[in-house]
Amino acid sequence: MKIKEKILMQKSGLLEHGSINIVILGDSVSHGALKDEIDYEAVYWNRLRKKLNAFRDYVPVNMICAAISATRAPQALERLDRQVLCHEPDLVIVCYGLNDVNGTLDEFITSLREIFSLCREAGSEVIYMTPNMLNTYVAEDTKPEYLRYAALMAEFQNGGRLDRYISAAIDLADGMGVTVCDCYAKWKELAKTQDTTMLLANRINHPTAEMHELFAEELYKIIIGDAASAASDETVCIEKGK
Repeated sequence: MKIKEKILMQKSGLLEHGSINIVILGDSVSHGALKDEIDYEAVYWNRLRKKLNAFRDYVPVNMICAAISATRAPQALERLDRQVLCHEPDLVIVCYGLNDVNGTLDEFITSLREIFSLCREAGSEVIYMTPNMLNTYVAEDTKPEYLRYAALMAEFQNGGRLDRYISAAIDLADGMGVTVCDCYAKWKELAKTQDTTMLLANRINHPTAEMHELFAEELYKIIIGDAASAASDETVCIEKGK
């Protein structure tokens, strides 16, 4: 049963299928890292949970964060069974790429391919959410201990390295029939008129709390889609049946 159908369940559906389980698999952004703190209130998946609850609060939505800061796709693959699939997720949201630029493109894509395959074999829906942009320059308020890393990340962003990794990941997902939530494209569009480095809380790779709303909204659109009209129709049927 897909989430678009499951969120419309009544009591009989809940008794048979249970609540919705969504597992988040990613790096520090998905972990909830901002500047110097982890913020589970502001992070995109908590915002998404609230949107889904507001859409229809009868069906419980369990958000399970399996994201860990400073990790890459190969490390996620190693712990997929014991930290993700063990929860029997209805949906796995995968967001990698920011740290993966420090490794090879081949290991990134190979790991993503296996993650996508194993999740789908387990019966889970999968969304690959592309990440935000990296910094485009070294900001004056960057922490001194991160100056060298900030310079390297700006080189990766401006030189097109991150573009290549994200493009390859999207091509992989499209080829496998995995849904893509392309937030990276949204950031690139913003970059035409805004200083996107200032939209990063740590001035390197962690979006501000406000920018997590972009991820949440784009995911919500994909997950709900035309289910909104279906919910409206069902409400009418319920009212008539009273």
